[in-house]
Amino acid sequence: MSGETQCYTLVFEDTTETPSTQELRSALEKGSDEDKLDTLRRIIVATINGNPQPTLLMPIIQYIMPSKHKQLKKLLHFYWEVCPKYDENGKLKQEMILVVNAIRNDLQHPNEYIRGATLRFLQKISKDAELLEPLIPTLRANLEHRHSYVRKAAVFALYTVYRENESLVPDAAELMQAFLAAESDATCKRNAFVFLANVAMNKAVEWLRGVWDGVGSMDEGLQMAVIEVARIDCMGDTSHRPRYIRCMFELLNSSSHAVKYEAATTLTTLTQNPAAVKAASSCFVNLVIRESDNNVKLIVLDKLDALRSRHGHVLDGLIMDVLQVLSSTDMEVRRKAMSIVLSMTSTRNVEEVVLFLKKQLQRTQEQEYDKAPEYRQLLIQSIHVMAIKFSEVAASVVHALMDFLGDSNNPSALDVVAFVREVVEKFPSLRPTITEKLTVTLGTIKSGKVFRGVLWILGEYVEGVSDIEKAMVEVRSVLGEIPILAAEIREAEGNGAAEGGEEEGAGTGQSGGGRPRVLADGTYATETAYTSSAPVRNEASKAKPPLRALILGGDFFTGAVLATALTKFVLRYDEQTSDRASANALRAEAMLVMASVIRVGQSKFVTAPIDEDSNERILSCIQTLSELKEHPEVNDMFLRDTRVAYGKMLSAQEKRAAEKKEAEGMKETIVQVDDLLNFRQFSKKSADDPINYADDLGKATGAGEVHEDFISNLSKISQLTGFSDPIYAEAYVKMHGFDILLDVLLVNQTPNTLQNLCLDFATLGDLKLVERPGVYTIAPHGFQSIKATIKVSSTETGVIFGSILWEGPGLAESCVILNDIHIDIMDYIKPAYCSETQFRSMWTEFEWENRVNVSTTMPDPRDYLTHVMKSTNMSCLTPEGAMSGDCDFLSANMYARSLFGEDALANLSIEKTDTGTIVGHVRIRSKTQGIALSLGDRITMSQKDNKPPIQAS
Repeated sequence: MSGETQCYTLVFEDTTETPSTQELRSALEKGSDEDKLDTLRRIIVATINGNPQPTLLMPIIQYIMPSKHKQLKKLLHFYWEVCPKYDENGKLKQEMILVVNAIRNDLQHPNEYIRGATLRFLQKISKDAELLEPLIPTLRANLEHRHSYVRKAAVFALYTVYRENESLVPDAAELMQAFLAAESDATCKRNAFVFLANVAMNKAVEWLRGVWDGVGSMDEGLQMAVIEVARIDCMGDTSHRPRYIRCMFELLNSSSHAVKYEAATTLTTLTQNPAAVKAASSCFVNLVIRESDNNVKLIVLDKLDALRSRHGHVLDGLIMDVLQVLSSTDMEVRRKAMSIVLSMTSTRNVEEVVLFLKKQLQRTQEQEYDKAPEYRQLLIQSIHVMAIKFSEVAASVVHALMDFLGDSNNPSALDVVAFVREVVEKFPSLRPTITEKLTVTLGTIKSGKVFRGVLWILGEYVEGVSDIEKAMVEVRSVLGEIPILAAEIREAEGNGAAEGGEEEGAGTGQSGGGRPRVLADGTYATETAYTSSAPVRNEASKAKPPLRALILGGDFFTGAVLATALTKFVLRYDEQTSDRASANALRAEAMLVMASVIRVGQSKFVTAPIDEDSNERILSCIQTLSELKEHPEVNDMFLRDTRVAYGKMLSAQEKRAAEKKEAEGMKETIVQVDDLLNFRQFSKKSADDPINYADDLGKATGAGEVHEDFISNLSKISQLTGFSDPIYAEAYVKMHGFDILLDVLLVNQTPNTLQNLCLDFATLGDLKLVERPGVYTIAPHGFQSIKATIKVSSTETGVIFGSILWEGPGLAESCVILNDIHIDIMDYIKPAYCSETQFRSMWTEFEWENRVNVSTTMPDPRDYLTHVMKSTNMSCLTPEGAMSGDCDFLSANMYARSLFGEDALANLSIEKTDTGTIVGHVRIRSKTQGIALSLGDRITMSQKDNKPPIQAS
């Protein structure tokens, strides 16, 4: 027997009613088959959990092994697998001779399914050479059984035996070669071929050479084995590579999706020929279209993207096929496919791609698409990227997209506004037609954000006198009757009077007398008793122009943007016209609109009063128009500086995108002078990197992990008890994925034996103890190492606490309370990035907020921002250009994401006072309470730790 101790799964054992050994023996001897099943199950569970009960081995051989009950036979195989087969000296027990004889009889049983089950059982005990040696002749004889079920199980049983003990099957290669020549069943041939390939690759290739022409008609399992053999054989120096390539081409037409995927992947590792790469890519595209599983679609799309990044424009001809993937209903698949399409688009195919996307965009309006708003937004963003990258298609798409400015889906309309704003700045020749189209579509817009963007574009780029007059007329039409306040008062009183007339006509007998009232325009009106009550507006009064409805709804930010646009209209009109009467009339009209917005904002007809910022902004516009010729520098600010600032912003965005692309394209090739030379670096690659599943398996199981050094391990040790306690305890805390591994060292500092020692852990937060440690006995001044695993389910500050219980001299019970172990949530939070739109959307959606006041001695706001980012593992979303310069105020957005998929948002707003200190706060928002509180505590602790240095006297 090998020196390794077998490791089995722990199974729950009900210890409330534990039968004695004598009771178990009696049940095995005298019980019915059902009683024997239950008893044997109890024995197996006890053996797995460390209580083997070796005295029951002979009763099991006597009373269970002769039974023909099939459930008992299956359960008996489990018992032979886990029971102790060797004595204290490491020699095979004498009783196992009877077991080997029974197994031999089952291998010769007339029932083929009992033979198959016994052959599968032999794979479980393949390391026990002494047990298997007398069974090998019978095992080999099963290769010639009439039933394929037995033969395929016999092949793999021999394979596992050979893998552990080659000496038991010395002629395995010749045996499998002869078996393959005579076998007709596909599954048996597949198992034998895999066995032969792992034993003697040259013989497997020799057999494969004889069946080249029949590979396309083979069974799916055998085809997969052929692909695996081709991949492994080509890792070395082989002369069969051309034949393997032709074979992979043939397997691309297989009916099995798994075979297609593996054949295409292997083909790209065997050759870099453009025809082969294109055939493999076409196969990947067909798989994505035909496969129903979205996870498979994403995996294949990742593979296709990797091929595109390596082989450049070889795949550009498949772009229209990739576009067919957009017919999928899953948004992740659509996004991935669209990113591939954008990277494959060139001047040769951009018109076809844009035409296809425009048709898709139109269909989202005509038909009920699944997740149509999100899909429409994705299409608009993609067309935006293509139009900016390829200027020749900008004119053909900008007008089509402007039809979606009135879209009820606000994000889609905002994307259109951003697109139009960028196009109108970069392509001056398109400005007249774009502004004309925007002017016409003002009446269809419903969103305040979209209105603000369109008004800014019109104010900046409407330049002709006639165009300004048309834009002004359209603005008045979407604003409604001016002054707004007087019109609203008249409408309210008219509705009240109409209601009063109806009540009077109904015979209420009430008088309509009242007192006179002076209106805003100086006229008189009579307020009746009916208008004093809450008026009920009819349906016609609710159908207000869109911009007027927004202002009455309290959106005065849009009113401020309207005032700025009107100011630009008047200033530009005044520069270009010599008709002073028309210029003065336009100026008076604009000032009337602005004053009307302020007046209605201070009245009771709006849902919320006008804010101070908007009020001040509109008043500054009125002042600019009233002093039209006195301050030319103010006019330049309105007409030129804003456009220049927007141009600089676009240039900065392009520069950042270019730098990011350049950084992604640069490959780090730095090699240290003492590194070992790898001559493969100097050879030209003839194919893509081959897939080595053995290396991948090693990485997945941790074989390639870098082990931590001794010093880093010491920093993770927590002292649990004091040095003067009877038991000294310390724990090494290691984070491993979603688990916390505790390795606790206990030291008995007394001269007495501590019996029934139990380490009891409890947790606070989203932590769960997987299994409780057992009971131990520690000798005087002895040591004991105990391991425990704790499962983490969310990013929340967790605390592990507990105690140690034991029995000392005279069975006196004693207890030591352990120090708490605080789990650092920073191990589960990683920096992440999101767009400004996504940040604002999550900020509005998340309901948990934690506000932390800033208390620090740092003099520089930028240094404090860096300190907060480092202590919370958050990334800064605010561009560097927005925070550059010398300023005493700093506001920045930060974002992080936990391993559990939880989003954490933070906003830092700080100001440097005259005394040199920093004041402000950090607002943290998340969907769950735990992460918001934990990050707040982390910031508070980091502020306490960052103490000023002690000055030497």
